[in-house]
Amino acid sequence: MTKPTLLLIDGNSLAYRAFYAMYKQLDRMVTHDGLHTNALVAFNNFMDQIVDPMSPDYAVVAWDADSGKSTFRGELYSEYKSGRAKTPTELAEQLPYMREMVAFHGLRNYEQHGLEADDIIGTFSREGEALGYSVTIVTGDRDLTQLATDNITVNVTKKGVTEIERFTPEYIAEKYNGLTPQQIIEMKALTGDTSDNYPGVTKIGEKTALKLLAQYQDLDHLYANIDQMKASKMKENLIKDRDQAFCSRKLATILTDADMALPLAEFEYRGIDFDRLIPFYETLDFKQQLAKIRALKKSGQLGSEDQSEVEDNLSLTILQSNNLHAVTELGHQVALHIEIAGDNYHTDDMIGFVIGDEQRGYFASRDFSLLQSPEIKAIIESPTVEKRVYNVKAQRVLFKRLDIELRNATFDFLLAAYLLDTTDNNAELATLAQKYDIYLQLDEDIYGKGAKFSVPTDEGRVLMHIAHKADTLNQLIEPVMVQLKEHEQLALYQDIELPLASVLADMEYTGIRVDQNQLQEMGESLDAQIVDVEKAIYEEAGEEFNINSPKQLGILLFEKMGLPVIKRTKTGYSTAVEVLEKLADQAPIVAYILQYRQLAKLKSTYIDGLLAVVYRQDSKIHTRYLQTLTQTGRLSSVDPNLQNIPMRTEAGRQIRKAFVPSEPNWQIFGADYSQIELRVLAHMTGDKNLQRAFLNDEDIHSETARAVFGLNDDAPITSLQRRAAKAVNFGIVYGISDFGLSNNLGISRAEAKRFIDTYFEKFPQVHEWMENAKTLAHEQGYVETLAKRRRYLPDIHAKNFNRRSFAERTAMNTPIQGSAADIIKIAMIKMNQVLHEHHLQARMLLQVHDELIFEAPTSEIPELEEIVPQVMDSAVALDVPLKVESRHGSNWYSAK
Repeated sequence: MTKPTLLLIDGNSLAYRAFYAMYKQLDRMVTHDGLHTNALVAFNNFMDQIVDPMSPDYAVVAWDADSGKSTFRGELYSEYKSGRAKTPTELAEQLPYMREMVAFHGLRNYEQHGLEADDIIGTFSREGEALGYSVTIVTGDRDLTQLATDNITVNVTKKGVTEIERFTPEYIAEKYNGLTPQQIIEMKALTGDTSDNYPGVTKIGEKTALKLLAQYQDLDHLYANIDQMKASKMKENLIKDRDQAFCSRKLATILTDADMALPLAEFEYRGIDFDRLIPFYETLDFKQQLAKIRALKKSGQLGSEDQSEVEDNLSLTILQSNNLHAVTELGHQVALHIEIAGDNYHTDDMIGFVIGDEQRGYFASRDFSLLQSPEIKAIIESPTVEKRVYNVKAQRVLFKRLDIELRNATFDFLLAAYLLDTTDNNAELATLAQKYDIYLQLDEDIYGKGAKFSVPTDEGRVLMHIAHKADTLNQLIEPVMVQLKEHEQLALYQDIELPLASVLADMEYTGIRVDQNQLQEMGESLDAQIVDVEKAIYEEAGEEFNINSPKQLGILLFEKMGLPVIKRTKTGYSTAVEVLEKLADQAPIVAYILQYRQLAKLKSTYIDGLLAVVYRQDSKIHTRYLQTLTQTGRLSSVDPNLQNIPMRTEAGRQIRKAFVPSEPNWQIFGADYSQIELRVLAHMTGDKNLQRAFLNDEDIHSETARAVFGLNDDAPITSLQRRAAKAVNFGIVYGISDFGLSNNLGISRAEAKRFIDTYFEKFPQVHEWMENAKTLAHEQGYVETLAKRRRYLPDIHAKNFNRRSFAERTAMNTPIQGSAADIIKIAMIKMNQVLHEHHLQARMLLQVHDELIFEAPTSEIPELEEIVPQVMDSAVALDVPLKVESRHGSNWYSAK
């Protein structure tokens, strides 16, 4: 017979844990009424993930009714819990709501004057055990592990409030060298407790206490035998602090026999009260939790008095070869979706597909051969039937894998949602749809958590979930398109992002060929270089050690070799790159270590890493471009990241030699914009001096050097002066401060400030534009690019100076960076069109920031040299000319 279950929760300790688990999000997690919710969100996660699945028979959340000083412990020791910081006001305001949350989840709150939460839990745990219950305690305080028995398990939160460490008598014995739960009290008596502010024995820590308890079991036996102990400082401290130790034992002992005002029978678990929880979540702006509840109600998995919220009788037909004719009755606007088991649409398995509309219903199957049928393939490839999809780039690649061309995809909700709010990087349809009061189940509710999820055996449930996604797309198109129009973003969506998605899909699917033999040879060469550098490091050190261990390296450099300590971390000395670079001229070993790290990273990340993702079928790498990730609009490359191959060192640049054309007698062709962000800056600010430099095709860095160093027009510019001017130019684009510029150039802040002030004197409209950009951001909460791409700035009114300052710098640099990103996207779309119009075999393969990479027959190179710069130069009309430089060669290295 299963034992009744009792759940006891330490409310106060978990409230604090919850508050600090999401402390970094404190300023961002605020309701429309100004209530902070970071602790409430974390505590709700705890309720959802830990408490609700337990579904106990009885449950109590214990709270401290009084401060520690108002209990017997305060009377016993006047300094008990003194010195504790006052509860943060941001947490205090959340505590009443936390108690409501507990009640709506079906648990009882309980507090009693004169008792701490620990004592309530201690007493109820023993009472529950005596009644034959299986007892579980959840706390953030290890003091409660003293309560563990064969029938009582103490779960202590490890990280945040959802990661748990289970303490049983067996686990305590294993963790603490044979200690029993009761001896936890004895250990606290010897060590004291800094958080509760009571002392133990001077200079006795946990390790020493464990040794003493292993020998003497408890305080009584220890002091009964203290005369036989060898003379030592520890013995002296034990004798001196005897009274202190016995007092601390009383303080550490949790009451298990307190007189409780209510019996356990009053604390029966009632289950979640959704009727009260839903309006409560609405008050707290808990949109994701609301979406989950409403989706469960809609699917019929939760009861609802409002029958309109129960299953909406979505019309779903399971497709088979004998009913394909039904698909031909669909109209000229259909939703279409292929579901995959993961994120990588190039390799992950396909789960199922759906096609349909609101009038005639939805048709789904897990048999992908049906997509090859004339009835369905004709719809997918039709240039007149409009398709509504989620992530058109992914869907195009998936259909390409099935040898089908997806055409006329006119609505992509993922792209549209991204343009409407770039701050929300959540890529799940269900989460994004809830902004429009459309609710469906989250993927994790169907497949479980994890990037590679498991597919339920219930085919009907899977296909219904996919069909709901298609139906959601059909419901979303009207409100989303209205919102894009209100934001003046229809052109950005229809003319840039949507066509670009198709261009990217073709680029990704084409891939770029890699010479694996050359990469392997590079790897062998790097291995040999790493061995040589290791030997040099050991020779300088005079010993062998783990070079990859920051701790061992720190001890060697700063203790054994006596190098000056630049920076410390929580665990010791910092050996970060910026620290080692400052020490490089003080000891040869430091330069060797920097070289070792550089070579090791090249080998692991860019040799081994690239070889691991080469497709066996075509010896190519098929990166994925994330089109909806960055807030500036820049594309981001993943699996692998081909935008991050090192260019600062020759060893890094050499890796590009392995990227080669996929056909014989072809070449790699590269073209990149020169100083595009500075040209955009000149256009957007209207600064005549800055524009004049570009209109006259002058070297902008030399012109800036003349300005900041006060040089005549005919004065020669040194390389150091030009480098400093370049840092100023690009620093201005990124809203750099005098502190940041001084660090970059190794000059004083005063000199850096003079450089920036002089720059603004030379280019006054730049400064004026930047000040206006900050003002506008404060007024409207967002900034825009030339193409009306918005970036919202939630921290622009933050109380924290650093966060507010970062938001202001973002307001200045986003229009510049984002407009540059818009320009290269337009160039990619136009370039793709021109390649087709000219019937060229050349293929666009990669976009790396301001650079485009192609492969083409050698015979087409002269034509590319003419049309690629021409198309890229004319992508948009600015007040200053764009400038494109191109190269070509037998590999990517020679085309750079």
